[in-house]
Amino acid sequence: MDLRQLRYFSAIYEQRSLTAAADSERVAASALSYHLANLEAELDTKLFERKPRGLVPTAAAERLHIHATSILRAVGAAERDMSTARDTVSGEVAVGMAYSAVKAIGVDLARQVLENYPQLRFTLIESLSGTTLLHLNSVDVDLGLIYNPPVTPTLRARPVLEERMVLVGRRDIIGNSDAPVSVDEMLELPIILLRQGVSSRALLEDAQLLRKLEARARLQMNSVQAIGDALIAGLGCAVGTKLFMRDQIESGALHWRPITGPTVSRTLYLCELSDRQPTIALETVRGLMLDLLRRAVTGGRWEARLLDKA
Repeated sequence: MDLRQLRYFSAIYEQRSLTAAADSERVAASALSYHLANLEAELDTKLFERKPRGLVPTAAAERLHIHATSILRAVGAAERDMSTARDTVSGEVAVGMAYSAVKAIGVDLARQVLENYPQLRFTLIESLSGTTLLHLNSVDVDLGLIYNPPVTPTLRARPVLEERMVLVGRRDIIGNSDAPVSVDEMLELPIILLRQGVSSRALLEDAQLLRKLEARARLQMNSVQAIGDALIAGLGCAVGTKLFMRDQIESGALHWRPITGPTVSRTLYLCELSDRQPTIALETVRGLMLDLLRRAVTGGRWEARLLDKA
């Protein structure tokens, strides 16, 4: 017995006619007859007496109609409740993002929440991936966009995009050429390293290269703003993305060159705690984030490769 059978049975009971019930349900009378026959066979009882002027419910049908009415009303109430809940999303959601993600989608995400879900209290926290991971584990944020998070059963991590890393710095530091720079050449330059704390792999996925960078780094900083100022001041160069210092690159204050031998990349994940119960508010914000990420990449604002188009 399923909901469709109960709905068709109730229509037949109320109309006392297969034809009238078929019209009300907008299905063929033969389909109603088929479902009614299956229901009678399943219950092993006759539900209607066929009379010249229509169908007459049996005692079994009278009892079944009481149950069917209650069930269908409950299902309808649940559907209305869920529809209303989605139309009036409320509650609190906190999101943690790395600098690049905030630059690409942060303002658009805040705008969509304010315009479309005024009853939702939204918090956006910008932090390095390692700090965002700490916020997530301490339940200070509900969702986090984190680069190369550790594999752990407590964390549900969904890969969303992959970024190619480049060398960023002043032309007098990294050269005036647009040609790729090899990893060996890069290691001879004055590297300023973005220190990610508990998630050092957030900078790039190649652990061996990361150790070499850490060993050669002239400076290590945990501030994107400080690194940007240091790059403009000519204190060194950094491994990052074009989005990382987009404004400074577009203004000509900084230059970028591709890295080869090997290419260097990092992966961005949408993360949440695996034991956290989902809420409509959380699902809504998660959907907005994924949609904005796709738009940023396909629209060319974020030079990256999408990994999850679902």
